[in-house]
Amino acid sequence: MGVLVGIARHAFPKAPMELLDAVDVSIEGGLHGDFRGAVKPGGRGKRQVTMMERIDWDAAMAELGHTIAWQERRVNLLLDGIDIPQVPGTRVRIGAAEFEITVECDPCSRMETIATGLKAALTPDWRGGACTRVKSAGRIAIGDAVTILP
Repeated sequence: MGVLVGIARHAFPKAPMELLDAVDVSIEGGLHGDFRGAVKPGGRGKRQVTMMERIDWDAAMAELGHTIAWQERRVNLLLDGIDIPQVPGTRVRIGAAEFEITVECDPCSRMETIATGLKAALTPDWRGGACTRVKSAGRIAIGDAVTILP
């Protein structure tokens, strides 16, 4: 079992990431106040909420010799003490909410504006995290347990 150690959202594309202690999660809108969470008409919500492992961010930082804050990766959730399964369809419970892994969260070219080589450092072995869709709504907070569901 792991723990949720970071929550971040952005109100519009390229907006600064806002760190939160807790947030409501809905099936229709993902993290409350995050622009990417809303499912577009006819869409499947494959990228509603993104998550990554702290150990992967730390490894990328060590590889580059930087100490950049995790939210600069622009993912929504930072998890510690758990290996996010690299299997689409796997469900993850965090606090009162449930998420389904849909695809790998590939690092984009914006990572290079943060630090040269960051995109490459986040590319191997799903280091950039996972994209998910919300399967069960609820409130999540820093310190919540993270569990991979059978």
